[in-house]
Amino acid sequence: MLTHAEAALLSAPEIRRAIRAGRYDRHTAGLAAGKLQCNLAILPARYADDFLEFCDRNPRPCPVVGVSRPGATGIPELAEDLDIRRDVPRYRVFRDGALAEERTEIASLWQDDLVTVALGCSFTFENAFLAAGIPVRHIEMDRTVPMYRTTLALDPAGPFHGTMVVTMRPIPEGRVEEARRISAAFPHAHGAPLAQGDPAALGIADLDAPDWGEPVEIRAGEVPLYWACGVTPQNVLRDAGLPLCITHAPGHMLIADVAEDVQPSPANYKIQHGDT
Repeated sequence: MLTHAEAALLSAPEIRRAIRAGRYDRHTAGLAAGKLQCNLAILPARYADDFLEFCDRNPRPCPVVGVSRPGATGIPELAEDLDIRRDVPRYRVFRDGALAEERTEIASLWQDDLVTVALGCSFTFENAFLAAGIPVRHIEMDRTVPMYRTTLALDPAGPFHGTMVVTMRPIPEGRVEEARRISAAFPHAHGAPLAQGDPAALGIADLDAPDWGEPVEIRAGEVPLYWACGVTPQNVLRDAGLPLCITHAPGHMLIADVAEDVQPSPANYKIQHGDT
């Protein structure tokens, strides 16, 4: 198995091939610098339009960057050789609203009616932080970014509803505005932070006890900043009680070949779905 440090030396296609071969199954933070990373929501086609409408109404946690045709295992605009069934380090499988299992491939579960919705990920703007010399603590600690449930309500669509999940990164106080400006340039990767400082304002009880991921150290002179998170649609899909849906495991993203500063055209996605 590759270590994270070894995987960090690989290109995006090389990382996907390593994942497909079972040689890497850890978090993807800090990998394939300059390339877009994606959250995944895989669901039956009959629910896809409502889910895309939900994403359209809630673009901060659910920024759509690609949609497959029903049954297709690739998304050509993200990568030519993509196999969505095998190219993610870890998947989560939900049945009737409950987490059924976590696995490293979903080929044996694939159905001809499944649609894959790829959503932007905040790991994308972390490369810009590192280039600017802004520390990214969970990468420093080789941990999965901490993620928290909040009380921020989402705009519902069809069976999809719920509250937002956020990620937290501690930022030096003197660089908060710079971090806000840098991340705002990536609206397809959750954009600028939603809040900073007191976690209680978001309904978070304890930063040392994240709902997903692992806690990170907040040092003197640092401010916790909170970004919308792509685990949000996982909760929304689970709460909708679909007979089957599949997501990435938190922190284990799909790495695309396109540049991290790509500017998606969401209007095209529903057209692509409707043409099939």
